[in-house]
Amino acid sequence: MENIKKEKIKTARILRFLIPSILGVLLLMTPFKKDGESTIMVSVISKALNNGINSVVPIYILVLICIVISCSLAIIYKIKKPDWIENNELLKEVSDVSNFWLFARLVGLAIGFMTAFEVGPEIIYSPDTGGLILYDLICGLFTIFLVAGFILPFLTEFGLLEYIGVFLTSIMRPVFNLPGRSAIDCVASWIGDGTIGVTLTNKQYEEGYYSAREAAVIATTFSAVSITFCLVVLENVNMTNYFGKFYLAVAVAGIVAALILPRIYPLSSKKDEYYNGEKKATPELVPEGFTKHEWGLRLAVKKAEENGGVRQYLVSGAKTVLSLWLGVIPIIMAAGTLALVVSVATPFFEIMGKPFLPLLRLLQVPEAEAASATMVVGFADMVVPSILAAEIANPMTQFIIAAVSVTQLLYMSETGAVILGTNLPVSLFDLFILFLERTLITLPIIVLFAHFIF
Repeated sequence: MENIKKEKIKTARILRFLIPSILGVLLLMTPFKKDGESTIMVSVISKALNNGINSVVPIYILVLICIVISCSLAIIYKIKKPDWIENNELLKEVSDVSNFWLFARLVGLAIGFMTAFEVGPEIIYSPDTGGLILYDLICGLFTIFLVAGFILPFLTEFGLLEYIGVFLTSIMRPVFNLPGRSAIDCVASWIGDGTIGVTLTNKQYEEGYYSAREAAVIATTFSAVSITFCLVVLENVNMTNYFGKFYLAVAVAGIVAALILPRIYPLSSKKDEYYNGEKKATPELVPEGFTKHEWGLRLAVKKAEENGGVRQYLVSGAKTVLSLWLGVIPIIMAAGTLALVVSVATPFFEIMGKPFLPLLRLLQVPEAEAASATMVVGFADMVVPSILAAEIANPMTQFIIAAVSVTQLLYMSETGAVILGTNLPVSLFDLFILFLERTLITLPIIVLFAHFIF
């Protein structure tokens, strides 16, 4: 590695990294008391914004407009591929989808209008199915996506991950059998957003930085749902005041799963082969002559300076929000409603969850039978288990279901679908096996935490 000279970093440059990063931690990760209950600022801002928008126009109308725009863009691109979409990175990302995902959006559109205007079979628009998804879930997500789109960059774009990543490097290879540079990728996925993490991992894989095994491990083990989605899950079971304990339980269970899963099938069967047959040489993360703090600070300051100022920050935030509104909301409308319809109208998920019943009873989980019916439904959509858990009376069981749904990670309405849409060496069968393995590994850990908390 070439000799890199040390330089004295001016205070103004350090503050450019430090102030946004601290702000991100305060807004997204620091609990405080409001009206006697513990909450975090992003939740407070989101609820205030939700009430403000609702006083002007019902949010479900805006949700339906987003779904209409999403479907229209995808259809226009399929038919014509106009330059105004082709030459716009965001519009192309939202519009260029496979036939299957276009169909899924159209299903979401149909269900959205059937629910809003109460037409068609009642099972689709009832308060327990489509009504729950449209009015209770997505209307809340609409403003959470809006707020988080502009707050998450404080954690991901101003150098905090680069700084933390330097300190995690020394444990990545011995503990997780991953290259040092993946520390930043993993932290970005864990703190930021799973879909962003999957996209980043796929890019690193295609460029030869990760082998097939490493890329598969990172995408399926570290691409956690965002802090924002954790809030959504907690709000579904009315437990936002438990955020700190909840996230600690999720983090510990996730780390244990990350230790075990790479060492068992199917991840252990992946080869250390490279996408184009060539491995890219990467320098040591910490050059000789630098301490971890000095090198981490240097990387963090450089990242903060690359951010490009207020205009780039606003443009980046707007892109994130629009991508979530147009890309994710229609799929949640479709997958969430259909999963609830299956749950309400058929015994499918109860049957699939039956094998978990003896384990739940062994772990002394209250209302074990009701809990078992939620164990597999999360493969369709991560938020559905917590929606079903809202009907369960016992708070300990609600906590367990909500936490397990987050640690399962691989749900087909978003993260799983993104993985299948990339060149990552992970199949649908792999995803389902990993989903079941994650459930079996993380469930006892979550239950242990719950027994201490309740």
